[in-house]
Amino acid sequence: MDTEDSVRHAVDRLVSDDVPERLVALDDTLWGPEARDEASIRLGWLDLPASSQALLPRLLPFAERKRADGIDRVVLAGMGGSSLAPEVIAESSGHSLIVLDSTDPQQVRRALDDGLERTVVVVSSKSGGTIETDSQRRAAEQAFRDAGIAPAERIVCVTDPGSPLAELAETHGYTVFLADPHVGGRYSALSAFGLVPAALAGVEVQHLLDEASALQPSLRSNDVAKNPALLLGAALGASARAGDHAGRDKVALAGVAPHGLGDWIEQLLAESTGKDGRGLLPVVVEDEDAPGYSPGGDRHLVSFGTPGVPAPESDTVVTGPLGAQFLAWEYATAIAGRVLGVDPFDQPNVAESKNNTTRLLESAGDAPLPTGDPLLVAGAVEVYASRAFTEAVPHDLGDLSGVLRSLAALPQEGGYLAVMAYLDRGRDVAARRLRPALAERGVHPVTFGWGPRFLHSTGQYHKGGPQNGVFLQVTGDTDEDLAIPGRGFGFARLQMAQALGDFGALAERDRPVVRVHLRDRVEGMAELLAALESTA
Repeated sequence: MDTEDSVRHAVDRLVSDDVPERLVALDDTLWGPEARDEASIRLGWLDLPASSQALLPRLLPFAERKRADGIDRVVLAGMGGSSLAPEVIAESSGHSLIVLDSTDPQQVRRALDDGLERTVVVVSSKSGGTIETDSQRRAAEQAFRDAGIAPAERIVCVTDPGSPLAELAETHGYTVFLADPHVGGRYSALSAFGLVPAALAGVEVQHLLDEASALQPSLRSNDVAKNPALLLGAALGASARAGDHAGRDKVALAGVAPHGLGDWIEQLLAESTGKDGRGLLPVVVEDEDAPGYSPGGDRHLVSFGTPGVPAPESDTVVTGPLGAQFLAWEYATAIAGRVLGVDPFDQPNVAESKNNTTRLLESAGDAPLPTGDPLLVAGAVEVYASRAFTEAVPHDLGDLSGVLRSLAALPQEGGYLAVMAYLDRGRDVAARRLRPALAERGVHPVTFGWGPRFLHSTGQYHKGGPQNGVFLQVTGDTDEDLAIPGRGFGFARLQMAQALGDFGALAERDRPVVRVHLRDRVEGMAELLAALESTA
């Protein structure tokens, strides 16, 4: 059965099972008995275009008062679903939002150093216990105190009812906006997690809800001409299952789209479907001409088109306003989960790296973290590798170019290479050049993620998806650490512990991993890119 036939068959099956109507009716049985408990408390996103209206009478005047008081610089401390959607919303409407989704000390310091007199910090965490966000909150409190500003005047919390963050906010007198607890983090774009920071940044969030509301009636339809989100979900799920192998399970996202939309979709798809040894791997590429990303093979190329403009050569073209796209992609992901036979609402492997990080920090105490012995030292670069890598490449690797050449050649048929950069995404932007450079030198898809934020996104797929990934981790020294108040360590130590924790989680699963550590970030990155260039 070819891909087109597989998609038609999937649509027919979904229609015969009355899935569109049942999904809109919040039927928690759609993904099987094992998924029912989770699904029963995770379908609130379908009602958000209406239910989130209740936020606006309080949120909009609050945002207006802040701006009237000259508070026009918004810093969002959040990870994954708490940060990716607000970033897209702000960027697409031309408003400024500083997203702090990192534990890099340079990035944290920069967000909290300048302009505090006109800054509000949104601390956003569904669980209320995320270590990154808790650490950022502590740093923000200290920064405001040092500047003579009462934290209660400038810190706004977004969280679920009854979470540790909600309790802390009540104790400290922080303004709190509670989110719907029946909405998972990666499905929360149209909830308080997306709307509160966007409104504070000046976005007219009512338009976003109106755009989503306009799509809602179509979601009940069994006709794909009237329900494009149904067709998108069926195409994603069925394409991944078509053929004798994995099918087109790499979803390349390219083209004209609001800035950051691909990153938001990446988290939604990867974390929702990457489990039980299967899943959809999003690959956010620079454009439709990115190396190796033409349709075919194991790639499903999705382009973001513009109405009235001829579509590029793609498997799927998606158009529409942002609010509608949020809802359509969430709906399509839930549909794809049913087609693939996975629970799209849990994330069973995300905790592995978190637990490793905690153990490293507790066991090391004040001693240096156990980084292991380098496989190679070259200039400003140190190379470390997992046993799965050294056993797969038993010959002498020679120099840094040899390591990179071997790494790029390692993925098997249907595999992929993931670049994970635990660096400052504001200043270490040269790291982004690694993805296209590696893609040009191999035949396999290459993904890129900033650490630790990807741990709340593709990190689930890396560990729960197919055993066909190869990993390049990039870490770097920093000139000056930044203390985390109330903790016995700083951000640089936390960042390294997170990198080592994820390295360990991948290594324990026999994934080939190479960690390249930059003893000087600028020089080391230049040497890394030069070594990669010489592999051509």
